[in-house]
Amino acid sequence: MTTSNAEHHRALVNGIHMHYVLAGPEDAPPVVLLHGWPETWYGWRKQIPVLAEKYRLIVPDLRGYGETDKPADNYDKRNMAKDIKELIEHLGYSKVVMVGHDRGARVTTRFAKDYPEMVDRICTMDNIPTRIVFETMSGRPIGTDISPGQMAKGYWFFNFNQLVDLPEALITGREEIWLRHWLSSWSYNRELFSDEEVAEYVKAYSRPGALRGSFNDYRAAPVDTAQDMEDAHVKIKCPILTMWGADFDLVGQWFDVEAVWKTMGDDVKAVPLPECGHLCQEERPDLVNAELLEFMIDWQG
Repeated sequence: MTTSNAEHHRALVNGIHMHYVLAGPEDAPPVVLLHGWPETWYGWRKQIPVLAEKYRLIVPDLRGYGETDKPADNYDKRNMAKDIKELIEHLGYSKVVMVGHDRGARVTTRFAKDYPEMVDRICTMDNIPTRIVFETMSGRPIGTDISPGQMAKGYWFFNFNQLVDLPEALITGREEIWLRHWLSSWSYNRELFSDEEVAEYVKAYSRPGALRGSFNDYRAAPVDTAQDMEDAHVKIKCPILTMWGADFDLVGQWFDVEAVWKTMGDDVKAVPLPECGHLCQEERPDLVNAELLEFMIDWQG
């Protein structure tokens, strides 16, 4: 099976039209894959053929991304998790396994806290939770000895992407330069992405409103952090698999990722991925797919 066998759909959920891909047997256990930034559903193209042999895959473009609507507001993770909840219910499921990378991991984490009855287990990939990112910038680090100044410098894009209008003004018309920077600098193998793959992302981020949508995701950070602070004491109840690129400085090199995620839940399996940067599922699909299949081996739906 290839991504060409995937079915593209749209559904009205939580007030937006969401684009999503379905793959795998209709009666197979459901698994939701949530992409990160600056990607789209296409970031899972190396997982879909493998996982769809056994599972029913639900692979959306998040609010603001790809072919999903890009409204002006409501990008806090509680609302983005509600988008996914309504999509799952629209498709007739009551419980899923959820896998999230980067921004998708933030939606996954919020989903697991807000709708614990709807997740059997979750996987988060190359992600330090939002609250912990900003606590580290403020001098209250968890799982790291990185200074607030180092953190602010390394995570500069967290702050830049929140600026009003300026990111769009600087990047519009230069989407390929911007994307090649992230896709290259965030990969262990700087030549990982072919011209054709880059072109797919350029196409996605050149859509009307696409840049603004992705930056609005970051502009929700103050609300996201407040939500995370409110229930920081609440542990995620289901099993957690967390994977990360061992060679990515902002996560694997700077943080004790296992220690961080053990503050989030009690049942945590932590897997560093060697010779891997931030874009784990794209760079080391062999390891990612094997770990996911093992993690979900007894998931019956």
